Amino acid sequence: MIKHMIIWTLKEMSAEEKTKVKEGIKSGLEGLKGVVPQIKDIKVIIDNLPTSTGDLMLDSTFESAEDLAGYSKHPAHVAVANEKVRPYTANRACLDFEI
Repeated sequence: MIKHMIIWTLKEMSAEEKTKVKEGIKSGLEGLKGVVPQIKDIKVIIDNLPTSTGDLMLDSTFESAEDLAGYSKHPAHVAVANEKVRPYTANRACLDFEI
């Protein structure tokens, strides 16, 4: 099994806009479950504590590295990334590992 975890820092924006963007990213990415067959589990954490250095986190699980690669290229994932994630993020840190 492969874990694919990402922490994003959002661009400067109002607190209200940040909340709306985080909710959009969460619904977009979690909505891929059942659409992208390679996803075993996916969740986006948006309710972070003030001590956090990032704004939100993706925690996803795949059967294999090949499934992760398939997910990354899947048109539904690419659409969510291009429409809901990339336009609003200033920084992205990714960690993929076997479990």
